[in-house]
Amino acid sequence: MAKRTGQITVTTAGTAVQGSNEYIPEGIYLRALSGNTGKVYFGNNDNGDVDSSTGYELAAGDVVYISCSNLQELWFDAATSGDKFCWCKA
Repeated sequence: MAKRTGQITVTTAGTAVQGSNEYIPEGIYLRALSGNTGKVYFGNNDNGDVDSSTGYELAAGDVVYISCSNLQELWFDAATSGDKFCWCKA
C-alpha cells in the first residue's frame, strides 16, 4: 500500500530539507504543525533550496493544498530548529 501521510522536520533552521520521493499526482495538503514555535517555508527557488525570502510562509496550524507530481520537488525550511510540516495526499 502506498504511503498517504508523513511529516518533515527541519532539523536546523535556515538549512532547507528536500521532500522525500513520494509520487503524488493528485497533490497534497501541507500543514505547519500546531506545536511549531516559528514560521515555516516551503517551495523551490529553482536551485534546490528555499528560505524565508523565496518560500511560501505558513504559521503554526496553517494548511495549504499543493499540486505537484512528487514531494521531492519541494524544499522545506523553518525559522526555528525542529519545527515540522505534515502532509497528506489529496
